[in-house]
Amino acid sequence: MESPNFLQSIVSAFQTGGTWMVPIAIALAASISLVIERSIRLTQMNIDGATFMHEIQKYILANDVDGAIRICNGATRAALPRVLKAGLQRAGRDDTQIQNAIDAASLEVIPRLERRLSYLALIANISTLLGLLGTINGLIRSFAAIAQADPAQRQAILSAGISEAMNATAFGLITAIFTMIMHSFLTTRASRILEEIDEFGVKLMDLLSARKYRHSTQKSE
Repeated sequence: MESPNFLQSIVSAFQTGGTWMVPIAIALAASISLVIERSIRLTQMNIDGATFMHEIQKYILANDVDGAIRICNGATRAALPRVLKAGLQRAGRDDTQIQNAIDAASLEVIPRLERRLSYLALIANISTLLGLLGTINGLIRSFAAIAQADPAQRQAILSAGISEAMNATAFGLITAIFTMIMHSFLTTRASRILEEIDEFGVKLMDLLSARKYRHSTQKSE
């Protein structure tokens, strides 16, 4: 019994909120779509960086760069393997070229991580403003109607106008709050992936430099 009543109250509030409830609902739908799409994409691009780097390190220490590249090929959708693979493919070259390859791969991956996240912040701001417009519209309509209405009807007209204004405000704020929370959550996830790329990119450089040093020492002996 509680579920139908709750749904009925939502439908009633939406109908009472006036015409500005429709664009707010569109903004909410766009927000939910972006959140779902970005969540799936970031999940695909994420990986346990420490564990993955440990596997790469074992292959490099065993002087099996091709094996490390094969590990990267097994996780083509994740961001970190793409960046590390670019460095591993130039393992036989000097440090500058390896670093340039890692930087180039990072610059390719970063926009994919941050893509469309800024739209969520925009939707949050727009939702708040649409709710405010609904509030102003409801108050303007109610006061304009009061000026022409009979004294006996003024209270009902004012109550309806205030109800429209408050429902629009509430819906706009709910949409904005949800969108801002998800924007913060997804931005944090993207930043964590970028931090792992920076951290393990440096560790890869160190491993490859140590590998070349061991090779040069063995040749000199």
